[in-house]
Amino acid sequence: MYGAIIGDIIGSRFEFDNGNKSREFELFTKKCDFTDDTVMTIAVAEALMDAGKDADEKTIKDNLIKSMKKWGKKYPHAGYGARFIDWVLTEDPKPYGSYGNGSGMRVSSVGWLYDTLDRTREVARWTAEVTHNHPEGIKGAEATAAAIFMARTGSKMEEIAGYIEDEFEYDLSRTLDEIRPTYEHVEDCMNTMPEAYECFFESESYEDCIRNVMYIGGDTDTLAAIAGAIAEAYWGLPIGLIVQAKEFIPDDIEAVISRFNDVVNGADKEKGGK
Repeated sequence: MYGAIIGDIIGSRFEFDNGNKSREFELFTKKCDFTDDTVMTIAVAEALMDAGKDADEKTIKDNLIKSMKKWGKKYPHAGYGARFIDWVLTEDPKPYGSYGNGSGMRVSSVGWLYDTLDRTREVARWTAEVTHNHPEGIKGAEATAAAIFMARTGSKMEEIAGYIEDEFEYDLSRTLDEIRPTYEHVEDCMNTMPEAYECFFESESYEDCIRNVMYIGGDTDTLAAIAGAIAEAYWGLPIGLIVQAKEFIPDDIEAVISRFNDVVNGADKEKGGK
């Protein structure tokens, strides 16, 4: 989950086309901060951990709504879209047909918490449906969680790419060099997910993936949260990046990350992993 959060923090200062589309930049500066991507990533992770691994749809969705509203109110100025903050503040929130990329940026924990790809996709779909119940919003969440699951369970890049193309019909034929000249800040799944995935597919490390995001520009915090979540699962994370990122992460958010890592590492130990 750090992969999404670190991507969000690094990408925050280049959002809204504020960068110069370069791979050469300082990763962390005083202009960096966490955004709504981090807050909702934490909210989803907490909701799923509270619900339990085998919880049913209603339990999970009830927990998601409760947690997302709680964290949204706790950090009300993190950069949410207008419709989402209205959802947070209303007494009886309902899904509002969004196909925004928020469904994909908050889903990273799902890719780590479940034992099968089918269950991963099922829960990812539920995390989207509480707000982003448009088919494209749901697809963005499912595809990202599936890619994370496949990356952490040993699938090769070409296998992940093939699955995303076959199952979700995203066009992954364009290279970053082809995307970069005309790509701008956009917040829908259709013009975020393929670009974020390509940043991962053309990477050779986690840091390389994040630099790829800034190379194409656009909604950089969200692109980096999505691509970075997959890259963490595939490449792993340098401890130095985690140490630097902690300077930007409040204690309450760090506490959820720590709990999440304990849950994931505990599951690995039960399977005989490291």
